[in-house]
Amino acid sequence: MPLPPRERTDRRDLWVLGGLFVLMIAGLAGLAAATGWAETLEEIGKLTAWQVVGLLALSLVNYLFRGMRWHLFAMRLGLPTGFIQDLRHFIGGFAMSATPGRVGELVRMRWIRRETGWSFERTAPLVLVDRASDLVAMALILALALALSAGEIAGAMPIVILALGTAWIATHPSLLAAFALRSYRMTGRLPRIWARVRAASRSLAAFRGPWTIGFAAVLGTIGWMAEGYAFHLLLVWMGSDIGLWTAVAIFIFSALAGGLTGAPGGVGGAEAAMIALLTLEGVPLSVSVPATLIIRVTTLWFAILLGLLVFPLAERQSMRGAHGAA
Repeated sequence: MPLPPRERTDRRDLWVLGGLFVLMIAGLAGLAAATGWAETLEEIGKLTAWQVVGLLALSLVNYLFRGMRWHLFAMRLGLPTGFIQDLRHFIGGFAMSATPGRVGELVRMRWIRRETGWSFERTAPLVLVDRASDLVAMALILALALALSAGEIAGAMPIVILALGTAWIATHPSLLAAFALRSYRMTGRLPRIWARVRAASRSLAAFRGPWTIGFAAVLGTIGWMAEGYAFHLLLVWMGSDIGLWTAVAIFIFSALAGGLTGAPGGVGGAEAAMIALLTLEGVPLSVSVPATLIIRVTTLWFAILLGLLVFPLAERQSMRGAHGAA
């Protein structure tokens, strides 16, 4: 008996996540084998259980502060949702972080529609401004880290400018509407999608206040800085202290570079950039490979794990909301 469409989609997404994780492990394992398994395992063995807990705790700081930002945006948009409800949507959406372009995270909009009756067009600005805010926070941290670090990262400033420019367009209604219209005229395809983008752009004015933008930037910066600091601590614990701001710059640049590749979750691109930049800083492969593996597991894959744990609860709660609305 064939599975219902939703169950087939969920199963397919799980296979995609599993495949991506295996590919990441295989790639890093190949590098570990080339440098020597004994050295790699020795570096991993330097970490204590409490240190790993510390890395996970700093990742939780990131998720909590960005979840607070999501709640702030939901309030500004006028959504009739509470903090715990918004946090459930935000964390549950992490389950789809490793989908191409993170489009799977749009599941949050589905939950909101079921629980509040708001259409995708009305909630799309929430997702858009959240992603734009991440770009702004990461670009600001990277610019600061580049200014304070001793090393240089080729191509970093163009990425900072690109991230800020993308966020600027995405949060300005007239620019976003013009971009959607021009894109449709150039491609002649997906008219409904571009029409929805133009319709959604009208709601972006709700987030334009300086207080909202400033507070959101602070929350996002604290969140991403927590993970950058975790990467610094990890390198210190593994005996390769390259300095706080250099470590933060490498972490943020690698995350942005991985995202630009378009690969789900930045898998492949982020790891390659991180290992290459650590090598340029004089960190041996026997350290950079396990450090990259550990930080990616305790950030990206930890978020996905939390998302997978919360996802069933979010689905059940949204279905109850849909039945209640009916």
